[in-house]
Amino acid sequence: MKMTHELGGIEWRDVSKRYGQHTVIPNFNLSIAAGEFIALLGPSGCGKSTLLRMLAGLEPVSSGRISIGGRDVTELAPGQRGIAMVFQQYALYPHMTVRDNMAFGLRNIRMAEAEIERRVAAAAQMLELQALLERKPMQLSGGQRQRVAIGRAVVKEPLAFLFDEPLSNLDAALRTRTRLELARLHKRLGATMLFVTHDQVEAMTLANRIAVMNQGRIEQFAAPMELYTRPATRFVAGFVGSPSMNFLPVQRAADEDGYCAVTLSNGATVRTAVPSFAADGAMELGLRPDAITPSADGQLQGVVEVIERLGDRTLLHVLLADGLLVVADAPPREAEPAIGATIRLRMELQRAHLFDAAGAAHHPA
Repeated sequence: MKMTHELGGIEWRDVSKRYGQHTVIPNFNLSIAAGEFIALLGPSGCGKSTLLRMLAGLEPVSSGRISIGGRDVTELAPGQRGIAMVFQQYALYPHMTVRDNMAFGLRNIRMAEAEIERRVAAAAQMLELQALLERKPMQLSGGQRQRVAIGRAVVKEPLAFLFDEPLSNLDAALRTRTRLELARLHKRLGATMLFVTHDQVEAMTLANRIAVMNQGRIEQFAAPMELYTRPATRFVAGFVGSPSMNFLPVQRAADEDGYCAVTLSNGATVRTAVPSFAADGAMELGLRPDAITPSADGQLQGVVEVIERLGDRTLLHVLLADGLLVVADAPPREAEPAIGATIRLRMELQRAHLFDAAGAAHHPA
């Protein structure tokens, strides 16, 4: 069952959303190619669900236009837009069987019963629901209910699938499994999928590209690993990555051999691998935890506050003399320091980023 939709592209053009005098989405523009799996990622209140609801026709647009498959849908009713939506809440009919829940929308539009049965059977096979078709929602687990909600969307064979935080109500193990099922579903269907989430792991593991949202605007729209390795702004650098990037306050020093040098809060001056750029004054040096490790010749010194053992890695939370708490990787297969011990930390400066006063990122060459 492959439903590649050549006309499944999505575009927001100069879209704004206002509630009275309060603007939550200011002049939003984004184009999604047919067949892409895109995530809108950001903290609560950043506008991602509002964008999805405007796309689905559940919220009116204050200004601008929205198109799906090259067709302007801004004024169309939700049922005329060629989309299917999966919500955080399953919203299944409790008195109906799984089969009838999946078929209900198709019967509403008076589709032929033979075609309904074909679509339900194909979706049930794809989502491993065949044995559950005669059960009612109360007889299903949370993961099974979410698969039924996804199946109800699949049978519509839409131009695009819209997912509004669909995994939030699942436990950790079910979230992982359902992520894999969604990835497989996208591969099988080839349809355009738009996924709204505040969970970076969901976005990083599912999406071809991610739009990182902040206060109704896109901070960066890029492939997952580009967001991680070359974040465009301090906001993206802090939001993408678990644990978050460390940010150390620094002052710009004289460049060395065409590269930026900075002075740390402890007075030491170090050269980065960031090519020189025109900016002076206070900045922040950004380093992922795996670029900071204990070493006798380290540039930083602090006290171990917390040791976080994660199985495949151990993280050290170290309080520096200036009151800043940094997270460092403990070398594998080495004795870890004791809590309360004073240690030195070495920064891999060839992997350090610089963030200027405006929050723009400057990366190593």
